[in-house]
Amino acid sequence: MELIDQHTKSIMEGCKERAREHGLRFDDETLEYIVTNRDILELTPKNMIPTMYDYWVHDVEVLQEKGRYELYPNNPYETVINTRPAVSYYNDNNPDWLNVMIFYHVLGHIDFFQNNIFFKNTWNFDFTGQALSDKRLIAHLRSKHGRWVDYVIEFCRGIDNLVGYYRELNSTFSPEMHSFSERLDYFFDVFLQQVRQVTIHDYIGFIERYNGLVREHGPGGEQIFFGEIGQKFAEFEALFRESSGQKRVQKQDLLEFLLERSPFLNKNKNKWMKSIIHVIRNTSLYFQPQIRTKIMNEGWASYWHEKLFLLDDRIKGHEVDFARVNAGVTAMPRVGLNPYALGMRLFFYIEDMANKGRLTYDYDRLRDERARQNYNTHLNEGQQAIFSVRENFNDYVFISTFVDQDFMKLNKLFVVGRHLDQQRMVWQYYVKSRKVQDYRHMLFDALYHPPHIVIDEAQSSNSTLYLKHVFEGKPLVRDYISNTMLGLEFLWGGPIKLETTEVFRKESGQPDREKPSGHDESEEYGYRRVLYSMDDHTLSKVTLSAEDDDDGLSEDY
Repeated sequence: MELIDQHTKSIMEGCKERAREHGLRFDDETLEYIVTNRDILELTPKNMIPTMYDYWVHDVEVLQEKGRYELYPNNPYETVINTRPAVSYYNDNNPDWLNVMIFYHVLGHIDFFQNNIFFKNTWNFDFTGQALSDKRLIAHLRSKHGRWVDYVIEFCRGIDNLVGYYRELNSTFSPEMHSFSERLDYFFDVFLQQVRQVTIHDYIGFIERYNGLVREHGPGGEQIFFGEIGQKFAEFEALFRESSGQKRVQKQDLLEFLLERSPFLNKNKNKWMKSIIHVIRNTSLYFQPQIRTKIMNEGWASYWHEKLFLLDDRIKGHEVDFARVNAGVTAMPRVGLNPYALGMRLFFYIEDMANKGRLTYDYDRLRDERARQNYNTHLNEGQQAIFSVRENFNDYVFISTFVDQDFMKLNKLFVVGRHLDQQRMVWQYYVKSRKVQDYRHMLFDALYHPPHIVIDEAQSSNSTLYLKHVFEGKPLVRDYISNTMLGLEFLWGGPIKLETTEVFRKESGQPDREKPSGHDESEEYGYRRVLYSMDDHTLSKVTLSAEDDDDGLSEDY
């Protein structure tokens, strides 16, 4: 691995100048390295951070990547990591014209990293330097405590997806940065979610009502909104006044709770483990925004590499080569999801809609098909619109807002189903749905969404930790429950209880991983609440309640 030569660096600097002319914003300093395929295979398990701590699973993943490469050899074009300065890696056999395209793609990523609000926690420090410090710390602890260091790492990484990312993100904003009143915060954060426990549909309805009143009446819209709330919920004002005199209890994620409350970790002889937990938690928090903006990030980079490459005079004579490479990267598959393709097309769609004035209430309320096709106010605000989206959205909001029936029709999208041909024993694919609701649901299923686990302190004690899984339609993966709870038992120093919901076949009563979206309609599924217990390295399960099944069955594992 070595820095790119001066000739290639001059190409990159030229790309920076052209990118800034079109509105992209990023730091002047960047580092570019030339790497071999072997280097990439070895860096991939560490998320391309060469200074990340050593861990035996990384070595296993390197062997897996090498085996995969022998079967399916390929040359990755680039990889860029979000740090200060931004670091990117390039294959050692890229020609100059391809580097022009790749550099524009990388600059799109860097612009996204350094301007999207969900990356705010990552803007102010050099993660590669922090990772090097963490690596030295863990190496020092490993020299003193041996394999126990790897046990702690493994147990923590089993739950590092449960970090409180959004709470940490919110803490970086000062009160002056938002104008929401304390009454509004209490209504949406506490009253609807904890007191009334309304459905998601009703919750979104209240948000839309509030936004509509503010758009129509300005700042006075909030007063009108709470006038309506007072009529609907007579107890709201009394509860709000009561809560305003109380100190809000700051919720903790599971790793934080263990750090503060674990009897085992707070023993003097075990406090060294806390340093490792801090490293695992902070590393997870750093990569959370990248996981939650995958479609937008790749789409934004693909949008700019296509737009800027075709305007660059340095690539004359290679237009056909570009078309071939670009098609391989941004082709929209009929089966499956390509984040590059979907994200890029959505940004082009938003730009076109904003230029024609279609991101407005007047257009949205039109129901005549011909009127919608001909609607064009020549507003020409496409560039402002996509930069605003790049700054303020994540994948979920991006898809919820802009994947509509018009977008599906424009790109000829549909949801694919499949069934097994029993005679030939092959899968047959068919168009299952062309409705935007079904397509959105398919996209949401593909997004990163870790389980919502809360700590029930009322049922916990100094010896037992009681956890509740807030069921959101997807059960926990049963294959991971045993090992994860075993690790929690070690970190807590006592029994662990986990309350969750399982899907089961009513006919057989056997649990299933989830209710299949294309299952046989004659096969009925139900849900049951179960309690897993890990005590003295032994896992057991008891049924608490179930739909058509409440016999309190218990199993031992």
